[in-house]
Amino acid sequence: MADPETVEGEREEIEGAKAASAKTAHVVFTPSGKRGDFPVGTPILQAARTLGVDLDSVCGGRGICGRCQVVPGFGDYPKFKVKSQPGCISDTTKVEARYADKRGLKEGRRLGCSAQILGDLVVDVPPDSQVHRQVVRKRAEVRNIEIDPIVKLHYVEVQEPDMHHPSGDLERLETALQEQWGITVDRADLPVLQTLQKSLRQGDWTVTAAVRNGHKLVYTWPGFHDKAFGCAVDIGSTTMSVHLTDLQTGEVVSSVGAMNPQIRFGEDLMSRVSYVMMNPGGDKEMTAAVQETLGFLLVQAATEAGIEPNDILELTLVGNPIMHHLMLGIDPTELGWAPFALATNEALRVWASQIGLDGKVNPGARAYFLPCVAGHVGADAAAVVLSEAPQLRDELTLIVDVGTNAEIVYGDKERLLACSSPTGPALEGAQISAGQRAANGAIERVRINPETLEPRFKVIGGDHWSDEEGFAETARKVGVTGVCGSGIIEVLAEMYLAGIIDEDGVIDGALAAKSERVVAEGRTFSYILSRPDGKNPEIRVTQADVRAIQLAKAALYAGAQLLVDKVGRPPERVVLAGAFGSHIDPKYAMILGLVPDCELDRVQSVGNAAGTGARIALLNRKARDEIRRTVRAIEKIETAVEPRFQEHFVGAMAFPHKSAPFPKLRAAVQLPERKIAAKGGESDDGAEGGRRRRRRRG
Repeated sequence: MADPETVEGEREEIEGAKAASAKTAHVVFTPSGKRGDFPVGTPILQAARTLGVDLDSVCGGRGICGRCQVVPGFGDYPKFKVKSQPGCISDTTKVEARYADKRGLKEGRRLGCSAQILGDLVVDVPPDSQVHRQVVRKRAEVRNIEIDPIVKLHYVEVQEPDMHHPSGDLERLETALQEQWGITVDRADLPVLQTLQKSLRQGDWTVTAAVRNGHKLVYTWPGFHDKAFGCAVDIGSTTMSVHLTDLQTGEVVSSVGAMNPQIRFGEDLMSRVSYVMMNPGGDKEMTAAVQETLGFLLVQAATEAGIEPNDILELTLVGNPIMHHLMLGIDPTELGWAPFALATNEALRVWASQIGLDGKVNPGARAYFLPCVAGHVGADAAAVVLSEAPQLRDELTLIVDVGTNAEIVYGDKERLLACSSPTGPALEGAQISAGQRAANGAIERVRINPETLEPRFKVIGGDHWSDEEGFAETARKVGVTGVCGSGIIEVLAEMYLAGIIDEDGVIDGALAAKSERVVAEGRTFSYILSRPDGKNPEIRVTQADVRAIQLAKAALYAGAQLLVDKVGRPPERVVLAGAFGSHIDPKYAMILGLVPDCELDRVQSVGNAAGTGARIALLNRKARDEIRRTVRAIEKIETAVEPRFQEHFVGAMAFPHKSAPFPKLRAAVQLPERKIAAKGGESDDGAEGGRRRRRRRG
């Protein structure tokens, strides 16, 4: 017979437990401000999920991933009418101690899955613990990136098979995902089935599942796995770049780039289309070349970051229409003539293995191509729009993605227009006698003394100007090897300001008497920017170089001015994007007249905005729907059929323009008086002193 005292003691314990469970505590989460009452003993993570608080977890509350870290606040909070005391949260658990020992836990932080609520409490969820955390972009005028990737990881414990209740491993995994995460999986990729049984048994019936778009199972790893990465890919005509990004934090862990191997088939886009037309199978050659290079870059990025290619679960790709088609293995011939028909202008989702990336990424990885805007306005322009968001602004914004084929967007929240303009590769340093890509040793900054015509410059890889002590060491280490795109813009603008070239772009041969820097070269003149020193070559700016830049900048200006004409009002803000745009000084771009007149402090260089847009689409699935809607609303202007394009082009050959007054530029910069270069300063087409020479008969 039971001892009466023992029975009474057990009864008191039961009643005490009931009383404790009946007690509730008021919990407030910051910064969301969400609050609620919960039974004492409720884990913080459970309370957060009940209230819809943005608190992350991959392991499902098992104390493995560490994503649910919170910071309990102690003190009197009149705003919330809560007194939060240290005794209102449970003591540190063994699970937390083990995690802190193995992976580290910042002072004051607790694991939300282990820490329990014992009384009224204020809990802060730090940014790195939020599911939809934001990646803060440095420029104040752009939107931050809310992290909500299309592929997410979920750790689950799966019931072992039972002969009395027969079911497949996949079905039991689906049940576990439903019960433990509330996820209904209705599709599973073949690679999942090919590896699932081994994963379950190696993980002792625990796996981490990669789920795409909340319902599609794309891969599993045995046990706990917390690495999920994606790549934002920008396929430029001249260069390609890959940004390996952590899908859970938004951090870019590695960025790599390479020259586009298709250059050997043609420097500009139309020459590549011509190659396809003239060489049967040429499109397949170019597709193989670009896919192979992308695969190499993906492996390089993964190696630099110290991750396995298997951890790359998603790719977003942008590029102009011809690059877009060739990456997908689509013959671009139709883009070579009017009406410049795209195979499709919609966004595309394909298996990464379908574009030659088998073995370079996870077997379940998808490649998402952003939509193209028009025949020569591609997915890269769509990505720039996603990054810069002109459709959300009140002010008229002109966005120019400067490259071999410039893509231009103009408008505001009421209306957006877009066009492309064939600038060629000169603005990136190609087709320039001493031109080179932006690499160590390339001249990137130039200043010319207007009295002596002596230059000084800086090169990539060095901090000193050429007339400063210490530059000799820089030249010894990295060399002075050529001029990159931003350097050629600055040297031409400085030559114009110094009077070395006139508004028509003719180098003034009369100045050879004033400076040894101006030298005759056949029937024209050149300007020596850097003299040879035994190791480094002579670098000069030739008349042909000036003409190449004039042709490129005139095409750029003409395309932009067409859009301004359509809207009927001048730009209030100008954005220079692209690899070239990331280094150019806006003042010099305006002095040469690359774009229509605007206040100088409203002209900005934003870098690789197309790559940023690709990263936004990688990290936020809602952004994909947003850009599809925006692209459909953009008005497409085809410069090839616009009668005023040629008129604008001819006027824009001059610096900054033959007839446009540029009052805002002139208010900020003293431009030289108009003059005609002296005889001998002859253009490469036979024009001398700005006029065509007449020959006598006889």
